[in-house]
Amino acid sequence: MQKIRCLLVDDEPLAIALLKQHIAQVDLLEVIGECPNAIKALEELRVKDVDLLFLDIRMPSVSGLELLKMLRHPPKVIITTAHREHALDGYDLDLVDYLLKPITFDRFLKSIQRLLRHIDLPATPIPSTEPPTLYIKSGYKNLRLPADTILYMESFKDYVKIHTVTGPITTKYKISEMEADLESSHFLRIHRSFIVNLRHISAYTSSHVEIGATELPIGESYKEYVLKVIRNAGF
Repeated sequence: MQKIRCLLVDDEPLAIALLKQHIAQVDLLEVIGECPNAIKALEELRVKDVDLLFLDIRMPSVSGLELLKMLRHPPKVIITTAHREHALDGYDLDLVDYLLKPITFDRFLKSIQRLLRHIDLPATPIPSTEPPTLYIKSGYKNLRLPADTILYMESFKDYVKIHTVTGPITTKYKISEMEADLESSHFLRIHRSFIVNLRHISAYTSSHVEIGATELPIGESYKEYVLKVIRNAGF
């Protein structure tokens, strides 16, 4: 099967080394080049077929965002940065994701899952990790929430209602932020308003999933990827 060809652009050798370590654990990916700056990356992009660009933002002379604006037909891009404030700039450019350094393997896998929603590849299992424990604030309480107790999450603008086996919990959080914090392949975004725990899906069709007696819609733009993941999960 054809692999996803990755170009790594970062002026920090340790950051490059960590990305290579993560990529080596995912059979679907291969590194075809490393660049210490944006100028070198431009040269590589002219002569190589690149499917995915891992791109640092703060680099000498030309920043990662400036590089992107130079490209007429950029590959898929995942931003890597030590500076959280750059995230909004990244999403304005319609990127796959941004990764905050130091990049954990769990968070790296989440980005690859997002990537696979937008490219045409055969369904491929991604290494699974143990579900995390979620620490959230609800009202005046700080809660420790084992991820296996979460059934699904529902977005209400700047709030998320977390439906658990013992009842719902509401927290002031955006669902995109919650998705990033759930560093586990057991959770799946099926709609712009819903994240589900794969372990609690009892049935599904091409248009919805069922968790107990609750029916949740699958978003049209998520459908192809969601169905692949559910089938790979053993349904």
